[in-house]
Amino acid sequence: MIPVSVLTGFLGSGKTTLLSHLLRRPEFARTAVVINEFGEVGLDHELVETSDESFVTLQTGCLCCTIRGDLVRTLDDLLRRRDAGAVPPFERVVVETTGLADPAPILHALMTDAALAGRMALAGVVATVDAVNGAGTLDRHAESVKQVAVADRLVLTKTDLPGAAPAALRARLAALNPAAPVLQADHGRIEPEQLFDAGLYDPAGKAPDVARWLAAEAHAAPPRRHGHAHDPNRHGAGIATFCLVRERPIRAVALALFLETLAEHRGADLLRVKGILDIAESPDRPAVIHGVQHVFHPPAWLDRWPSEDRRSRLVFITRDIPRAWIEQLLEALDEEVAQAEGAARP
Repeated sequence: MIPVSVLTGFLGSGKTTLLSHLLRRPEFARTAVVINEFGEVGLDHELVETSDESFVTLQTGCLCCTIRGDLVRTLDDLLRRRDAGAVPPFERVVVETTGLADPAPILHALMTDAALAGRMALAGVVATVDAVNGAGTLDRHAESVKQVAVADRLVLTKTDLPGAAPAALRARLAALNPAAPVLQADHGRIEPEQLFDAGLYDPAGKAPDVARWLAAEAHAAPPRRHGHAHDPNRHGAGIATFCLVRERPIRAVALALFLETLAEHRGADLLRVKGILDIAESPDRPAVIHGVQHVFHPPAWLDRWPSEDRRSRLVFITRDIPRAWIEQLLEALDEEVAQAEGAARP
């Protein structure tokens, strides 16, 4: 399995500079890079300096609904060329999106395409944020909010420039995506292991990045309202983040119905869902779930709980989905399954 990392961030936030520095590192050799640019003429790929064994392939166009086919074809072609010995045997792939991109279609493609299954796996999302213009960008552009909201790592860039306000921006990013560590690049440089160890679905079967996912537990309780105070968990374009914590185990059938209903009725607005769950039928082996919009991976079963906390915790990043609706749906389905099981007993 070859890990695929997605590097996103709004226009001018420093993605290409960051990537260029990373690719000069010897430990980042054997990396295939797919750069997607907006417009008829692409230049970013010419600005990326690579190590001897790294190489760049370019697809020009906007990452919108067409990217699923374009990205899959590009990655499938890379795999064929790798198998044929026409390109170096790369060990990872980085997809750099255009600054205008909604990253969700990319994640959807990486998680669902049959042509890539068994060969490539989504390894995490990194989003760059400009410390000078980032706050204004979040105010004006819904795409930038979504890029931040779905990321596993956030990287502040340009913190050395006049007008940078990293402290205030850090607080805003932490509220928008509390599960993602906020890192800081030094003139575009950052240690690779800080970015690409998210391990969402480790090919070797190691536990996913549960601890960082559940950093959002601070947002488990609905925020208190004081007058017209701003809800720190809600941001532009109706995007909100919250964590549901459940003390009682969840029945496996109820979980399946819950995820199926979410995907069917509100899939377009489920930006990301991550969680660790106490399943009634398997009390000693928690299930880890990960979903993007309409698509959920099959649960990954851990050999043991990663901490003493055995409560079910589900982290949601949504657009215009009331938290109460999700809570009530889960409770109703679990109760319905419990009643059905009770009625079936002799």
